[in-house]
Parts: sequence; structure tokens; C-alpha cells
Amino acid sequence: MLLDLPNSIRLIATDMDGTLTRRGKFTPLLLQALEVLQSAGIPVVIVTGRSAGWVQGVVSYLPVAGAIAENGGVFFPGDTEPEFLVHVPDLADHRRSLADLFHDLQNTFPKIQEAPDNRFRLTDWTFDVRGLSAADLQTMGDRCQDAGWGFTYSTVQCHLKPAAQDKASALEQVLQRHFPRILPAQLVTVGDSPNDESLFDKSRFPYSVGVGNVRHYLDRLSYRPHAMTEAEEVAGFWELTQQILGRPLSSGA
Repeated sequence: MLLDLPNSIRLIATDMDGTLTRRGKFTPLLLQALEVLQSAGIPVVIVTGRSAGWVQGVVSYLPVAGAIAENGGVFFPGDTEPEFLVHVPDLADHRRSLADLFHDLQNTFPKIQEAPDNRFRLTDWTFDVRGLSAADLQTMGDRCQDAGWGFTYSTVQCHLKPAAQDKASALEQVLQRHFPRILPAQLVTVGDSPNDESLFDKSRFPYSVGVGNVRHYLDRLSYRPHAMTEAEEVAGFWELTQQILGRPLSSGA
């Protein structure tokens, strides 16, 4: 299936888990896709909910132009110093406030447990999404909003965060600072789950693509992707890569 995309795409901004992975793991197919895009002069920026600590390591190994961590909290532009994308006047106070919010939710949902990666986070707070119903997630989102905080979730985790922190706002900052010559119509955003929803907002990014597994969440999205791949996860990203490059590629994986 051909995706309805222009021939002028010059940058890809993509989610990671469920979009660049296969069953939660990196594969040779991902490395092949990133390498051929790099060779073609098309930079890739990862936009993920993963922790700042985790992303700092990954961006050093993958052939990408940089990575946004914590659903828009921090940007790692390769080997240079990380950049905060949200205002955090006092990090210790910020972490305490997030912990208090989590414990308040835990009083209603006692089964939720703090994620092990919180020790590596700066701007948000996470816990496992498994075992939570759509109604549970809606209640949590409402509670956070009432308390002046933001809430989102992916296929992996739930995130408590500043209300203004989202992937789209962070990506717009990164584009302005680091890729000022790339227009919104020359960019494609890619994702697979509700925490990617802001990347599907066509008023901000005209061209977005959901890999095939995004279909599981379409009924929960206010913004839907401009196009969807047939294949799921990294195979869907490979499908997109071939179209952007305008030719079929032989997979080594």
C-alpha cells in the first residue's frame, strides 16, 4: 500500500517503543532502516517516553540526529549537553511533587507500582500500564488534570508530567533550534499509541504516519494519523522508509 505522503520529506520524527521495536526489542531491521536513511541525508529524531538516562545512552549508539526523552521533557542532541524542554525551576521539588501525585493515585489504585526507571528520570514519573482498563486510565487522566498536571500512557507505561509537556510541543522547539530550515510539510511524524497523539495533530504536522498497531487505539485518539502502514512495529517503519526513499529495499533481517 502506498502512503499518501509528498516526495519532499526531509526529516522523520518517530516514537520508539512499538514503532521502532519488535516485541519490545531492537532488531537488525531497525539498524538497517536508520542507516539507509542516514546515507540518504534524511535525519531521524526519536521522540520517546523513555527516561532521560536511558535515552542518553541510546542516542550515542543509534545513527540518529538526536532524541527527545520523557514525552517532551529533555532533548539529547547527540554528543552535546542535554536541553530541558520544559521549565523545572527546582528539580528536587519537582520530583517530590510528582511522587506526591503518584501516591495520591495509588490510594485509589493500590496495585500500581513505581517503575524502576524513575531513578533515571528528570521531568516525569512512570508506572506500568499493564492491568489498567480504559476506564482506569480515563479516571487517572481526569484526576491529574484536576490537580494541574498532565497524564499520558503508551504500550509500556503511564506518565505523570507537567501539563504543558507533550511530544508535539517538544518537537516544535527542537525543530526551531536545530532544524530551522525544515518546514512542517517536509517532516513526517510516526507513532503507535496514545502518547503519540499530539504528533498526529495535522494543524501542527500535516504528514503523520501510524504503524499498523496504532489501529488498536484509534477509538481513543482525538487526533488520528494522516496515513497508516500495513505492517506493525518496526516492519511498518521499514515500509515507510522504503516509500520515503522511493524504492524497494532488500531487508537483511
